[in-house]
Amino acid sequence: MSKSTSKNIELKIFELRAELHDHNHRYYNLASPIVSDKEFDVMLKELEKLEVEHPEFEDQLSPTNRPGGNPVDGFEKVEHSTPMLSLSNTYDQDEVELWMARVVKGLEGEDVVYVMELKYDGVAISLQYEGGRLVKALTRGDGGTGEDITANVMTIRTIPLLLQDGAPEKLEIRGEIFYPYEEFKELNELREESGEMQFANPRNTAAGSLKLKDSRVVAKRKLDCMMYYVLAKGVAPTHSEAVSKAGHWGFKVPCASDQMIATSKDSKGVMEFIEFWDKTRSELPFAIDGVVIKVDRYDQQERLGLTSKSPRWAISYKFETERARTKLKEITFQVGRTGAVTPVANLEAVQLGGTLVKRASLHNADQISRLGLVPGDFVYVEKGGEIIPKIVGVDESVRGVGVDLFSATTESFPENCLECGSQLVRKEGEAAHYCPNVEFCSPQVSGRIVHFIGRKSMNINGLGEETVVQLVEAGLLVDPGSLYDLKAEDLLPLERMAEVSVKKLLKGIEASNQIPFERVLFGLGIRYVGETVAKKLARSLSSMEKIMTASKDTLVAIDEIGERIAESIIHYFAQPNNIKLVDRLKSAGLQFQIEEIEGSTDRLAGSAIVVSGVFENYDRSEIKTLIEKHGGKVSSSISKKTAFVVAGDKMGPSKREKAEKLGVDMLTEDEFVAKISN
Repeated sequence: MSKSTSKNIELKIFELRAELHDHNHRYYNLASPIVSDKEFDVMLKELEKLEVEHPEFEDQLSPTNRPGGNPVDGFEKVEHSTPMLSLSNTYDQDEVELWMARVVKGLEGEDVVYVMELKYDGVAISLQYEGGRLVKALTRGDGGTGEDITANVMTIRTIPLLLQDGAPEKLEIRGEIFYPYEEFKELNELREESGEMQFANPRNTAAGSLKLKDSRVVAKRKLDCMMYYVLAKGVAPTHSEAVSKAGHWGFKVPCASDQMIATSKDSKGVMEFIEFWDKTRSELPFAIDGVVIKVDRYDQQERLGLTSKSPRWAISYKFETERARTKLKEITFQVGRTGAVTPVANLEAVQLGGTLVKRASLHNADQISRLGLVPGDFVYVEKGGEIIPKIVGVDESVRGVGVDLFSATTESFPENCLECGSQLVRKEGEAAHYCPNVEFCSPQVSGRIVHFIGRKSMNINGLGEETVVQLVEAGLLVDPGSLYDLKAEDLLPLERMAEVSVKKLLKGIEASNQIPFERVLFGLGIRYVGETVAKKLARSLSSMEKIMTASKDTLVAIDEIGERIAESIIHYFAQPNNIKLVDRLKSAGLQFQIEEIEGSTDRLAGSAIVVSGVFENYDRSEIKTLIEKHGGKVSSSISKKTAFVVAGDKMGPSKREKAEKLGVDMLTEDEFVAKISN
């Protein structure tokens, strides 16, 4: 290869890397992509090909290395260039005002501007860059020495590997790595389905994820990061300006437009910021546990100095964790579609976080044993991650008198399914107990059908959970395939089955044969095959037949499909009942292969779109199909990343309020159709 050819290839690789880093920043940090996912993937594949063909141009920070590298043996201890000190904490607003008075006194009466930020409930991290390249990521450790977890941090998409133009030659920046609520919930749902112990809270899970020795596993944990402290002299005269500049360099930082950072010259503004976020923190997609107040000017920070433990120029105001005390009335059990038996705490109703809490999941026998629960106990309830009610302790000073269903051993868990009487099993290495009566245990049958008809799978209108249970009990449904045997004359004699509702139900079932293949696959409810995995399978193997006959090696070769998922798929299609179900669904005319959608475009490429309300000419599933057909992504919740809302009649008032608050456009049905037609 000539010298000039080699130079051209090197330049091409460099340009592709720079462009892909920029697109990553726009997508993950700015929520404003300028290329479609398809265009991004084409560029990434081109880069991968060039890097394979030309290993002499290898670069650890290439966008192709994001998924994570090989496992490491341990984490190296590294001394911090500047100690990562903890902040002084208070739960009292009066103490904040006393601190502000000490600041003014220490600065001999100078005018002071304070900057207020959110206190993220995550894991502190220090990032070091040289020449715009990430060279090291350290945990806080003991404040003086941290651990080098660079390989794991490189998997987090909101952390730039290469900085944008304008960044200092040498830069250290600090922030917080955390687990967003939705991703944490998704992880726990998967673990519960697989019989694994659920993680307690997002913070501990983020911390544990960063200490995993295999960065490929970390890459699958959708961690996020917010940066908030720049250690680089001469960048800006104030902390707030430095943070803003860091956003231009490629970091995810708090923005004044989102009210996540603000300045004030007096205590009134400081207290208003604290009170605002104390009331509205539950609306955030991640956990915070307080507010940090700092002196904004760096020269004033320097003059105020440090104590041995914390800076004099900053203080942390911590929110009280909302906790309620109530009585445990009884423990009941639910059998899920996978056969997993979940204990549920039934509580005396109590207000918590603005909602009335009556129930809390206890997950499995180990959780009950750990808490030592007895019906009649008074228990303390919190909202895990501000969302899910959980029992965190027992008031042992007033132990109630009740039926002792549980001792400190897991053997106290019921031996037989309370629904069908089958003996429960507990597989080695799993936390959950299972009912093995897959075919005839009524909640399992109902659960599989409910999963099949759900909005993320077949989205069958006119059929809800109560109706499914009714039809199962009436003997009309035995599996998802029996939906396609239902006739009007079978349904009309049943309670609450009027002619109009029966027509709607049958029409919904008939329309389901237009649902794309990946959603049919997801609807089967194969263990470990969630929405994302179903899409990967469908797009990689293209048909049900190929998936059913695929070897373990073929399956594992697909991105994000490991041995456990592969074994589960093979096991599922080895069961005669499942083969029979697939044959029945095929004869009903469901989509069993990927087909190119006629008229598809990229007009909505990269756009996250929410659909809410009732429409005149389309039902919601049809609107969602149109969004996906034109390259958009359907989202269930409104955020600042939402491109627009397709708003019909009877749009949810909370969604409307949030869209208005965030300035998200709301399109009518006609406006949406015009948008995809132009």
